Amino acid sequence: MLGMLKSQQGQYKEPVSFYEKALEIKRKTLPEDHSSLAATYNNIGLAYNSMSNYSTALEFYDKSLKVREKSLSPNHPVLAQSYNNIGLAYNYMGKYSTTLEFYHKALRIREKSLSPNHPHLATSYNNIGATYYNMGNYSKALEFHEKSLKIREIALPPNHPDLATSYNNISSVYDSMSNYPEALEFYDKSLKILEKYLPPNHPNLASSYNNIGVAYKNMGNYSKALGFYDKALKILEKSLPPNHPDLATSYNNIGMAYSGQGDYPKALSYLEKSLAIFKESLPPTHPHIKTLIDNIDSVKKKM
Repeated sequence: MLGMLKSQQGQYKEPVSFYEKALEIKRKTLPEDHSSLAATYNNIGLAYNSMSNYSTALEFYDKSLKVREKSLSPNHPVLAQSYNNIGLAYNYMGKYSTTLEFYHKALRIREKSLSPNHPHLATSYNNIGATYYNMGNYSKALEFHEKSLKIREIALPPNHPDLATSYNNISSVYDSMSNYPEALEFYDKSLKILEKYLPPNHPNLASSYNNIGVAYKNMGNYSKALGFYDKALKILEKSLPPNHPDLATSYNNIGMAYSGQGDYPKALSYLEKSLAIFKESLPPTHPHIKTLIDNIDSVKKKM
């Protein structure tokens, strides 16, 4: 399908128009509870989600879910996909309690309908772990990420990208628990896999460089941190739209590293770039915006 191809290529606005044309045709010829309508609603939601338009994405995910809840059995795996997509949108909006609600709905279906070592089950555990991490509940985050890793080590080949994701996420938890040597060990495992199978400008590679930079920053090694942050930023500037939240995170990290070195003018420049993107791409109540404002205030007081 042309719309899906364009989405995968990162051209997000065009597939919306293709999907909406397809939707217009389907609504004339198909009943309201037809699975094809649900799939198109879901695809439009995915496209808006990729454009960081999470409220509109949720509108279409909800339309898709309503059709699927009417036409599918309560434990159908496709329902789990819908709940997962809704959870992901709420996650990007910083509404973590609602995120968990939908992720747990997806998990309950997958635990009933899939084998205990199925990769989709690992995905659910991973997503729940990531949400607990965002909420600052690191022990719960580690518990779910380790469940995810256990399945992936059984079900996947040793250099599979999802294994790299698990190693990376466990690293982030250890990093936040101030266990930096353990964090770097898992980051290194993740990076070795990513460098083997990804092209050099892939966003996931940037994420790995960024996370290693965070670990070094937390150890007080700001020059090494900046080296990895710079690698991440070069990739993200090439591969993401200019208002993407991940780009803002990268600018924030660089700004805080310069602040650690005492270079406050450079720090302020990067932090202000970060805040501008977050204000454009996230709801005004998102916790990331408050964090950036606090970071900027902290740097200004030191100048």
